[in-house]
This record gives sequence, structure tokens and C-alpha cells, in this order.
Amino acid sequence: MAVLRQEVDPGEAGLDPGALERLDRELARRVDDGEMPGFLVAVARAGRVAHLTAYGARDLAAGLPVESDTLWRIYSMTKPVTTVGALMLVEDGLLSLDDVVGRHLPAFAEPRVHVDGSGDRMRTRPAAGPLLVRHLMTHTAGLTFAFYHAHPVDALYRAAGLDSSVAPGTDLAGTTDVYATLPLQFDPGTRWNYSVATNVLGRVVEVVSGRPLDVYLAERVFRPLGMEDAGFEVTDAQAGRLAELYAETDDGGIEPIDGLPLRGRPRFLSGSGGMVASAHDMHRFMELLRRRGELDGTRLLRPETVALMTRNHLPGGADLRTVGVPPHDDPGNEGVGFGLGVSVVVDPSRTREPSGLGAYGWSGVATTTFWVDPGRDLTVQFYTQVRPRSSHTVYRDLKRLVHQALAD
Repeated sequence: MAVLRQEVDPGEAGLDPGALERLDRELARRVDDGEMPGFLVAVARAGRVAHLTAYGARDLAAGLPVESDTLWRIYSMTKPVTTVGALMLVEDGLLSLDDVVGRHLPAFAEPRVHVDGSGDRMRTRPAAGPLLVRHLMTHTAGLTFAFYHAHPVDALYRAAGLDSSVAPGTDLAGTTDVYATLPLQFDPGTRWNYSVATNVLGRVVEVVSGRPLDVYLAERVFRPLGMEDAGFEVTDAQAGRLAELYAETDDGGIEPIDGLPLRGRPRFLSGSGGMVASAHDMHRFMELLRRRGELDGTRLLRPETVALMTRNHLPGGADLRTVGVPPHDDPGNEGVGFGLGVSVVVDPSRTREPSGLGAYGWSGVATTTFWVDPGRDLTVQFYTQVRPRSSHTVYRDLKRLVHQALAD
């Protein structure tokens, strides 16, 4: 079993130990105040882990501590992994970013777009252009989530039983077929709306590769990178290391809730949010990206593909606030664009938190996050297991305190 370990003193990596102590104190305060059960944070420079702290509990009721080998439900941090898998098929010549999705998934051959109205009185029209694979990767497809309550199409997702993004009793193929029966919010490629698009991408991967998504990613990504614990289920041997999942309560505390059904292979393989992984696994994945597609002599992607993945693809070079539909058109999205499966900082002077130009990464709904900052040769990952009632402020403190620790 591979475990993440600190490899170098912070000072040797150009990090201020005092600032990192402040980071740990702030995160520990949140645990001690009952906002989080526990956490793991790791900071690396030039690929070497220079700060690694595990604190608090992975299971409060059992009194089990967070450890460096704890397993985490990473939810939407699955999306960049699925995207890398799809980009490998592009490099294989089996898929193109400009492929029409309907070529691989016929149910999407003739998408329609919302015009006005809601429910039975909704009017739609044919999409102005085809839905492309690149639109799935950039969340400019016009798809949505049921839980937004911001658009009449969101309500159709709820009516179709897609509250958890999976059609009841179906697998990935069946669920994506249900998505295809619903109208898009806007013409593909014109706006940005975070959505179920990566589930559709995962289904494209299955069809093009001829393998189930979990098998394909294990063979092409997890095993070559040494991501030993990564996957869509946990074995009996792994189960004791899996952190429990909690939700934020009305009074600011937390309570245990059911998480992804990870014991036994799931019927629905979510390329959008179905993975479990350790900090070591995600360090390996971040290193693949930081090193532009190669790690320890194993190359999964060409450098130009990683460069394409990690640059802004939003219409007109805009940021998420400019082209995002509600609820994404908020000040927190200023200065941040979107690449292929990852957000990308396009203007650090306008971001809410300190950020490096070109830094990219993504987060998960249980308050997990990672980012790679190429200009500073920096990678950061953070884990707890709390589903917040709204956006969790821990990310803001995390970025502020990590950037304060950059001594060089």
C-alpha cells in the first residue's frame, strides 16, 4: 500500500514554516469548533511533499483518526480524471474534441433548447449547432443539475427523478439516455453551466473504448500511475480506511449522512463524481499534470494535450461569471475560466482568493479540493468529508494561507 509522506522540509521547498503552522491552526480550529470531523492537507513544490498534516477524525463515532492513508469520497474531483481518460482516447485517434456527441450516443443526435415556459407549457427549438465532445469537457453543453432550482429545465430534471443525477434503477447508459430526452438550457458552446456533462463524457468513453468506465480508468490511468486505492468501490481490505461522510446542520455543526454506495461495484459508474481515492493517489494524478503528461517514465498524455486541457476554453476567453448562467454568475467566479475538466485562473487580480496565473484544479461537494500552480511549481490538496449547506469558506482560508507560505 502506497502512502503519502513528507519528503522535504518546508524551508528547502521555499515555504515559510510559520505560515504553514498558521494554516494548520486555522484548519484545526474548524475541527475543534465542530465544523469538520478532521482533515488532511498536503503542499508540494517541484513534486516533493513539503507539508503534510492529518488532524481530527475520519469517523467521529468510532473515534478513528484521519491518517495519511485515509480514503476520501472525492466526488467532482472525479471529473478531471474522467477527462484525462477521454483525452487519452483523443490521442489514440479514437475520439475528437469536435466529434458530435450523437455520433457515439445516438440519443443526443437532435438536441433541443429551451425557449420559454416551464413544465407542460415549455417551448423548445432545435439547437443552433451540434453538441460536441468539447462542450461536455468544458460544461458549455447546456446540460444542468436537478438541484439548482434556477431554470425551468432544472425542474424537468427533478421530474425525471434525477435529483442525484442518476435515473432510478439505471446504469450510466440508461441515465444518459434520460438526459438526452430533456432540453438544453442554451445552445451548445455559448454559455457555461456546471452540469451532468461529465457523466455523458464517461458514457462516451465507455462506447469508444468498449469497456466499462471503471475498468477503462483502472487500466489506462490508475494502474500506470500507481493510484493503488483509486476507484469506484472499496474492498473489504480498504473499508476501514474510508472516512465517514457528514453534512452541515442548521446550527453550524455536522451530522453523519449516507454517502456514495461504495461497498460492491456500483451499477451507476459516475464519471462526474463517483470516485474514492487517497491523498497519495491524487498526488500522483496532480504530478502527471504538473509534469505535463508524464510521471516516472510513464507518459499518458503529450505535453501539448495537457497545455490544451489547462487553458481557458470559455467563449471569447471570458471568465465563469461573464458567461455563467445563474447560479454561476456570482463575484466568486471573476477571473476564473474553464479548461477541459478543470477551472483555470485567467486574471489573478480579480479572483476572490489569492491565485496564480494559469493555476488549475477542481473541488468536490464533500469539501475536497486540489490545484496545480505551474508558475510556482506548486500543488495543493485538501480533504475533509462535509457536505456544506452552501459554499464552504474553508477554501478561501486555505488559498490565503498557502499563498502566505510562499517564501520565494
